[in-house]
Amino acid sequence: MKNKSFLMLALVVLAACSTNKHTPITLGKNPIFEGWYADPEGTVFGKEYWIFPTFSAKYEQQVFLDAFSSKDLKMWKKHEHVLDTSIIKWAKQAMWAPAVVEKDKKYYLFFSANDVQRPGGPMWNTGNGLNRSGGIGIAVADKPGGPYKDYLGKPLIDGFHNNAQPIDQGVFKDTDGTWYMFYGGWSHCNMVKLNSTFTGFVPWEDGSIYKEITPKGYVEGPFMFLRKGKYYLMWSEGGWGNDSYKVAYAMANKATGPFNRIGTILQSDKSVATGAGHNSVINTPGTDNWFMVYHRRPIPNLGRDHRVTCIDKMEFEEDGKIREVKMTN
Repeated sequence: MKNKSFLMLALVVLAACSTNKHTPITLGKNPIFEGWYADPEGTVFGKEYWIFPTFSAKYEQQVFLDAFSSKDLKMWKKHEHVLDTSIIKWAKQAMWAPAVVEKDKKYYLFFSANDVQRPGGPMWNTGNGLNRSGGIGIAVADKPGGPYKDYLGKPLIDGFHNNAQPIDQGVFKDTDGTWYMFYGGWSHCNMVKLNSTFTGFVPWEDGSIYKEITPKGYVEGPFMFLRKGKYYLMWSEGGWGNDSYKVAYAMANKATGPFNRIGTILQSDKSVATGAGHNSVINTPGTDNWFMVYHRRPIPNLGRDHRVTCIDKMEFEEDGKIREVKMTN
């Protein structure tokens, strides 16, 4: 009996340990679904993987968001128009860069809209009302695939703070329950603490709301994840419309940084694709399997908005640093 009990205990321990190791997962083809899609936000809700991308088109046509779900990272189901400008009345064009989180059995979809600009800035146009309003908004639903409705009736952030354009938001829940949002375009990254209802912000210790954390080389597209006690901040560098686009990252011991650039981990590979960037990360729950979700430009590329969504494996060194992600087909 003692030997039998010992054997059963050993099997339980081995099973528990195995969940922390790499369990082989075979990915499907790249791009993972048809159509021009960019800025993909990957996440897991329950037993399903979800991706919320930007519909990549001219701003006047980029007026809705689709979503995709999968049980195996291979076959993807399309959920059309989970959000559009008929639902968000203040959004008139250029809905992009969604980020979705679950809180209290509700699903909150953060998004950018209208491409608001700074008065006197390089893209400011006094004759264009759409670049004088907009910013980061929130929609809410009871299910990941919607239907979503406008949560605030206005942007959560509608102006420039620390010279950061209010776009490309990433939302992260820390181990203590604090919700942080990282955002920013035009080479500036801000960090804010969301309040418990996602209707505003909690001030920092010095009374400020917007804390600039811009790492060296940062351009846009911040995303944070936590692995083995280390906080990883990722972002895109270069120009989103050309081959210089790439992903870099930093590591820190807490969510607030400091974030010192370590290196580039995803960039153009002219044997596969170019313009790879604006990524997120998916972790298979209960394992150490990690995947980078990103967009890239197929070769040959015949249009500014010809971007496709892809997934490739992401692996780590013993010290936690991220190995270069190899783009595959």
